[in-house]
Amino acid sequence: MFTGIIEETGSVVAFTEAPDAWKLQIAAKAALHNVALGDSIAVNGCCLTVTRFDAEHLHFDVLAETRRLTNFHALAPGAPVNLERSLRFDGKVGGHFVSGHIDGQGEIEIFEPRGADHYLKIRAPAGQGRYLVHKGSIAIDGISLTVAEVDGDSFAVWLIPHTVKVTNLHSRRAGDHVNLEFDLLGKYVEKLLAPRA
Repeated sequence: MFTGIIEETGSVVAFTEAPDAWKLQIAAKAALHNVALGDSIAVNGCCLTVTRFDAEHLHFDVLAETRRLTNFHALAPGAPVNLERSLRFDGKVGGHFVSGHIDGQGEIEIFEPRGADHYLKIRAPAGQGRYLVHKGSIAIDGISLTVAEVDGDSFAVWLIPHTVKVTNLHSRRAGDHVNLEFDLLGKYVEKLLAPRA
């Protein structure tokens, strides 16, 4: 479980296919603090298991299915990725509960500065607009954000300069794909109410 508060932006060192799995190596600093084999770390919002680490790098095995269903298919050496260690019981919940299980990829439609802030509009996969709630929570590449506008399967969020600066959003442009995780509570409510419909 995560909170969507990004701890640092790491950098992809290598992402290569091996016989047993895709191998992802990321240069990191903060995410290495007290890391242990088997720890869960959210990479662009996707929960991955640490399979190896050294003083400067984290290593993960990535399923082919995970690569296909997330924006990992576009990762290349040097790409910035958002990193967050899993929530500790004595930690702060500054964002919202994020599971690290990606629901789909969204496509950036508009990303531009407006005044001192930034406006980000994303088209979610067809039919997933039902999970979008005005003033509700959403995780975009693992970043906990508040939905400001909803228009069918498209939605918008507003970003303060700090968020753009300390996450991988500073490298994003219109047409790029981002990982989306909709609010966990909304998905549970839908599942519980489905038999009654």
